[in-house]
Amino acid sequence: MTDQLLQPTLTGQMVHIEPLSAEHYDALFAVASDPLIWEQHPAHDRWRPEVFRKLFDSGLESSGALLVRDVATKEVIGSSRYYAWQPAERHVSIGYTFLARRCWGGTYNHEMKRLMLEHAFGFVDTVWFHIGIANIRSRRAIAAIGAQLSHEVENDPARGGLSMAYYSITRQPRL
Repeated sequence: MTDQLLQPTLTGQMVHIEPLSAEHYDALFAVASDPLIWEQHPAHDRWRPEVFRKLFDSGLESSGALLVRDVATKEVIGSSRYYAWQPAERHVSIGYTFLARRCWGGTYNHEMKRLMLEHAFGFVDTVWFHIGIANIRSRRAIAAIGAQLSHEVENDPARGGLSMAYYSITRQPRL
């Protein structure tokens, strides 16, 4: 049951999302090896093979990591992850997201997040996003899809001492 909740297969007009598997490493690293993807991220060296390997392996271990493909070309264009699911509190987090630079500008990210949010709101009421305080690009992108800033934490012990901004989106009541 958890695998279906945290590693669904979702398809929109532009993106196809599927569970991450070990076989995806080379194609995903080809995207992640672009240093500009990580320039505003707190872990700005994820383009390095040894650093990306740790991120990739933690994604596999999380049972919530997802691969993102371009629907038209079937090309791997990025990744995202469901994590920190709290069934009793009815919330989950979405993060560890990155996309190839050619997919920046909102359309791909917007559809990916819309699909992931629609899926998540089938089993939670609130979705959280944890973004590095200095990651202005990601903060603008998450605000553009309707997330609200909850709070910021300098040297956040819950995030390995990184300074983080916490955003959330709450499921709209069904009429």
